[in-house]
Amino acid sequence: MRPIWQLIALAALLIALAPGRPTPAAAQALRSPISVAQIQGIVTSVIIGYLRRALQSAEAADANALIIQMSSSGGVLRDMRPFAGEIARARVPVVVYVAPAGTHAGAVGALFLSAAHISVLAPRTSFGSPYPLTQVDAVLSQQPRDLVLDSVADQLRDWNVARGRNTAWVDRAVREGLVLTNEQANAMTPPAVDLVAADPEQLLTLLDGRVVKLEDGRSVQLTTLGQTVTPLAPTLWEGLRLALADPTIAFILLALGALAIYLEFGAPGTSVFAGIGVVLLAGAATGLLVLPIHLWSLLLLLLGFVLIGVEFIIPIHGALVVTGLALVLVGALNLIDPGQAPGATINPWVVPVAALVLGALAGSSIWAAVRNRSRPVLTGIEALIGRVGVAISDLAPQGTVRVDGEVWSAVADAEPIHAGDQVQIVAVEGVTLWVQPL
Repeated sequence: MRPIWQLIALAALLIALAPGRPTPAAAQALRSPISVAQIQGIVTSVIIGYLRRALQSAEAADANALIIQMSSSGGVLRDMRPFAGEIARARVPVVVYVAPAGTHAGAVGALFLSAAHISVLAPRTSFGSPYPLTQVDAVLSQQPRDLVLDSVADQLRDWNVARGRNTAWVDRAVREGLVLTNEQANAMTPPAVDLVAADPEQLLTLLDGRVVKLEDGRSVQLTTLGQTVTPLAPTLWEGLRLALADPTIAFILLALGALAIYLEFGAPGTSVFAGIGVVLLAGAATGLLVLPIHLWSLLLLLLGFVLIGVEFIIPIHGALVVTGLALVLVGALNLIDPGQAPGATINPWVVPVAALVLGALAGSSIWAAVRNRSRPVLTGIEALIGRVGVAISDLAPQGTVRVDGEVWSAVADAEPIHAGDQVQIVAVEGVTLWVQPL
């Protein structure tokens, strides 16, 4: 019989050679998907709601990582800052990836890249804003203003320090405004971002094996190669709200809604145009309510639409159209507050095009009204003026004539007219025609 120590050694050898069970961390890496949320356009409360749902879904699925791919150009500061804190406190690694090439991530990029566990830029991209990342109420004295600015700067600095990134740019970005390209960010020591990836495939390759420390103290090693990538698309309702929250689309809906109301007043009774106009205006209001707008610009914009509408309904001479178009241009181009929503603007090409369309339609309405005024009346008894008929009896000066198959009482306007002579109607008085010989 073998000694007991030999049996123990043999058992240990068999256990060592047997296929081992994966560790909890390895098992998690094998089963955890990689969630991806893509955002573009202006970051408003609507996009934040979608991103918050994506983050909650990734945490519920115990995802390997949540990748937020951004091609946004601006956003509303009051909505972005709170969610940046949620990114930093996430229970799964969050990767913020600014792509594709040519994207300027604006203020939202500066905030989200700082909060992200891993920040990534594509080549030829940038982040930051020429406006300060913090807007402080002008009524505050200098000391409270400095406290607010210091608080935001300290938060961004803490996030970047925890990830080992450069913080030299933070104070200037918060107080004055700063834009950094990917070349400038990478040239810093240490770099202001973690990685540069040309496309999502390269991103997954670069992320594989990196260790991320979460705010709760856990360290997570990313396993991204060969993992399931799960896109988290917006719902139908979120997609509709995302479209309406675009400032350019909101303005277009506003202009089309005003035009529909004009057409309803111009051709009353159908209510079709009125219904379309109400729906379009409601869509525009839904989009504008999530954006920080200048009240004075909105008033100018609405007043301009009203003045144009007056010319549609009661064509006068065109001066109201010119004034209204000028107010629409000024109001639309200054509608969004750039301090509260850096990078959020109405497309500058859309505004003049919309103004030209409205001006052309209003001009057509005025031209048609003027032309109709110059035409002879084509309906009613006055339409007989200028017609030619035949005298049935002698008119000396009274008698009867036939016009278009109808017999009328007539009075000779000057010299007597004999029966059978052709006459032309020169005036109508009641049911009596005044005629003269041809």
